[in-house]
Parts: sequence; structure tokens; C-alpha cells
Amino acid sequence: MGTPWLRALQLLLLLGASWARAGAPRCTYTFVLPPQKFTGAVCWSGPVSARATPEAANASELAALRLRVGRHEELLHELQRLAAADGAVAGEVRALRKESRGLSARLGQLRAQLQHEAGPEAGQGAEPAAALALLGERVLNASAEAQRAAARFHQLDVKFRELAQLVTQQSDLISRLERLCPGGAGGQQQVLPPPPLVPVDPVSLVGNTNDSRRRLDSAPEPQRDQILRQQEPLASLMLAVHPAVPTKPAGPWQDCAEARQAGHKQSGVYELQVGRRVVSVWCEQQLEGGGWTVIQRRQDGSVNFFTTWQHYKLGFGQPDGEYWLGLEPVYRLTSREDHELLVLLEDWGGRRARAHYDGFSLEPESDHYRLRLGQYHGDAGDSLSWHNDKPFSTVDRDRDSYSGNCALYQRGGWWYHACAHSNLNGVWHRGGHYRSRYQDGVYWAEFHGGAYSLRKAAMLIRPLRL
Repeated sequence: MGTPWLRALQLLLLLGASWARAGAPRCTYTFVLPPQKFTGAVCWSGPVSARATPEAANASELAALRLRVGRHEELLHELQRLAAADGAVAGEVRALRKESRGLSARLGQLRAQLQHEAGPEAGQGAEPAAALALLGERVLNASAEAQRAAARFHQLDVKFRELAQLVTQQSDLISRLERLCPGGAGGQQQVLPPPPLVPVDPVSLVGNTNDSRRRLDSAPEPQRDQILRQQEPLASLMLAVHPAVPTKPAGPWQDCAEARQAGHKQSGVYELQVGRRVVSVWCEQQLEGGGWTVIQRRQDGSVNFFTTWQHYKLGFGQPDGEYWLGLEPVYRLTSREDHELLVLLEDWGGRRARAHYDGFSLEPESDHYRLRLGQYHGDAGDSLSWHNDKPFSTVDRDRDSYSGNCALYQRGGWWYHACAHSNLNGVWHRGGHYRSRYQDGVYWAEFHGGAYSLRKAAMLIRPLRL
């Protein structure tokens, strides 16, 4: 309360006291005080009449901030695309600068040569001088254009950095608001714990990269031949980056199994008719009788798998490298008939493992492409059955069983539960063991654990009729 209010109150009290001594009738007074102002976010966890906690945050403000962050993230992606485009412009600018320096040097040589050849007959050099002046004007124009392009690139780079800093600040603010806002009906504050971690050293992982060699040496000769026949196509699939045949075989086919039955026994890029779309896929025609359609492959970290629902729905990447076929094409393929799934894994020491499921299909998009799996067989360990009957989740479509967003923690898209025993669409960390705030690598929990990012991984499907 300010000083004028205090003085007025004291004056009124003195006046009332003098009237009381004089025997005047008693009166009542009503004082109107300025309302108090609250600052900061206020979160209400009880009925409207309950007192607001100053430290609580407003849920509507949190939702508005999330919406703003989403919009800024869209702007950030757009700026990243513009920055990539302007990167090419910057390359052209550097080339123009180099060419400008060469032209300037050549211009000096031509001037010296003309002065030497003209001698006393300076009047005869009027026409070459005009050509040189025109050339100099063109060089100046090219230099000015290069400077304008460089200035534009610098402005975009500054704006991109500002938006990135703004997104980071808003993310921190959202995290603080989430910690302050109550989570239950009782009004008590709830801080979300980090997602549970899978074991770093799984119990089922025994030995080192020489285990497969020891098993091969100790196996009988017929079994040894069978193991070698299985590993040779596996190595071909995991190590090949480009198709052996550059042209696509005739098609489109219903699936890779149909192309195999038609006599195409060469692994490579094929075209499949999936609904109304024609999609390009890698068909593995040499592994275990062929007919396999590769729906996912990781091998060099060249493709960013931390992306949105729409990208995971339609697919991204290149079929002769890292790629994701797409949830909608996989759903349409597996809805025709029963399929099996084969998961191939390789660590940074060259050791390979496999996980086979005798049933695999996806539900439609209305059920968020929920995963359906059969029985497991293999030597990699079963790290996918824990995700059975779970919907697919991305950073912008959170459908997991965890109170937070598993796709954000794991930095990928997967059939997350709470959160993952496998994360083949995570971050491709080089070297195997990695250090991160959360387990976000390309891992298979039963094969090296969650703190080991695999070097290569592939998912293949095939009709059970083969």
C-alpha cells in the first residue's frame, strides 16, 4: 500500500477518535484497497474456489506453449531446408568468386598485352578497349550478385540460429512447467521419471565376436555347410549398398515373392504395385530361397529416422541404401496374406545375429498400425515380442504406454511400449557403445543391450506360402 493511502487512513482514524470523544454517534467505514497482482503461471488442480498456488503453472498456457513450439519447429524445419538450399547457393558464390579472381587476372594480362601491341598506334586499340570495359562490367555485376547471395545466406543463417535458440528456450520452459503442474486429482505435483532403461549387458549375450566361429568349427561338416550357406547371403544383404544390376526388372510385381517365382533370382531394386501406388523396394532373392521384401535397413547413418508420422506412413530413404518402406505399404502387403518377419543384426565387431517371427502384420492406420507378431526363433534374442499389440508412435503421434513421449526420448519411430526393448529406428551412433542422456541408439536389447548402437540392421518380410 503506498504512502498516500497510509496518510489518508491515519487521518480518518484520528477524525473517528475525536468524534468518539465528543460523543458523536458511531459510524462504520469501508476502505477500498488496490487489488493485488499475481505474476507467473498459475495451475489449478482443484475446484474453481480453491486457492491458486503461485508456483503452479496454467495448463492452458502449457498447451499454448506446446502449440507455439510445434509451429516454431515447423519453421525450424523450413529454415533448415532453406539453409540447405542456400548452402548450394554459397557454393556457387564461392565458384563465382574464384572465377571473378581468374577473370580479373586475365583482364590484367589482356590489358598489358594490348598496351604492348598498340605501341604508338593507340587509336587502333579503341575496339579491344571497349571489349575489355564490357568484360570488366560483367565481372563487377557477377561480384555484386555473389555478394548479395552471400548476404542473403548470412541473414538466413542468423535467423535459423535465433529460431533454434528460441525452440531450445521454449523446450526448457515447457519442461519446467511440466514439473510444476500437478498430475493427479489430489493436486499434488508429479515429476515424470525418465523412461526405464534396458540392461546394458543382457544375460543372454555370452562370449564375444568369435562365438560364431567357434560354433562353426565345432559343428559337424554337413551342419557347417548349412551355416555357411546361410551366412553368405546374409553378408551380401548386410554389406551391399547398391544393387548388382543397375536397371529395375520388369514389373510392377505384387511382391518380391512373385518376382522370384517369375524367375528373377538377382537381388536388387524392384517395383511393387501396392494399392494405387508403385513403390521401389529392395528384394532379397538369395537368402533362404529368396522372395524377401526389405522394409527397413540401417547401415551408415545417412538417413535421419527421427521424423514425423507422415514420413513413417509413406516411407523415406532409398531402397539401395538406408530406408523405411512405409507403414501404409507394409500394411497393404501383409493384409493380403500371412507373412513372416526376419530381423538381421550386425555389431561393430562383425558378429551377426537373426530373429525370426513366423507371423507378422500391421493393423490399418485407424488403429495406428498396431503390431501383430507370431512366435520367435533365432539367436539374437527376442526383443520385439515386448512390443507386440502396441500401436506405432512418432514424435508428433504419441501412442505409447508411458506417461511421457517415448519417441522423443528414443529419437525415432517404433511400436513403443514403456518405452522399448528394441529401437532399430533410433540414432545411428558410430562405434557401438555410446553415451547419451537416454537410450536412443539403434539397439536390440537381447543383443548387446540398450547402450550399444548396432552397425547394421534390416527387417525383411515374406509370404508364408513360400
